[in-house]
Amino acid sequence: MIFGERIKQLRIENEWTQEYVCEKLSISSGALSRYETSMYEPKSLSLVKDFANLFGVSTDYLLGKSDIRNPQKVDLDDMDIAFASGIKGLNKENQETLKNIMDGLLAKQELEDKDKKE
Repeated sequence: MIFGERIKQLRIENEWTQEYVCEKLSISSGALSRYETSMYEPKSLSLVKDFANLFGVSTDYLLGKSDIRNPQKVDLDDMDIAFASGIKGLNKENQETLKNIMDGLLAKQELEDKDKKE
């Protein structure tokens, strides 16, 4: 289960002990251990929100609905949004073509930048 893996990973990244997390969330160490080992999932959305707030991530990230930890922190400019919106409208073949073109342009730019430095 993704929830357990993610809360354990976040706890370790923050260098927090299980005891610290339990204290902050007012849950037992047994409950946290069962969540982290995916034996149980939180039954209340309130607890999921508490975990999300503690770790500074979205509930969607904790539940595996998104790989973006905190969508409010993602800084997209108008070009990013236009590109993402445009590519979604393409079929798979054209999406792949566009990705290949982008890879080619990035490689070309890298070579040009390298030539300028020499």
